[in-house]
Amino acid sequence: MIAEQRRAACDPRIDGIVQGLLAKRGRPAVTDLDQDLNEAGLTSVDMVNLMLAVEGEFDIEIPAALMKPEHFRTLRAIEALVAKVTAA
Repeated sequence: MIAEQRRAACDPRIDGIVQGLLAKRGRPAVTDLDQDLNEAGLTSVDMVNLMLAVEGEFDIEIPAALMKPEHFRTLRAIEALVAKVTAA
């Protein structure tokens, strides 16, 4: 229940993208906004797919300067990145 509450704080679109990628790998769902997605089972190729999916879902273009692993490491980091790009 607590894990679901933590995840519920995440944008459902971001959560859906990440959980979908993990499910394709047969990995359990991320249950914490600060859980490392690499440790959860996402590969570097998954991270590229994650970036592309986020750009498509939010109709944004992430600037090259922000395409850094730390911006895609956790659900919280992805949310912060989307907020930063959409506010610009």
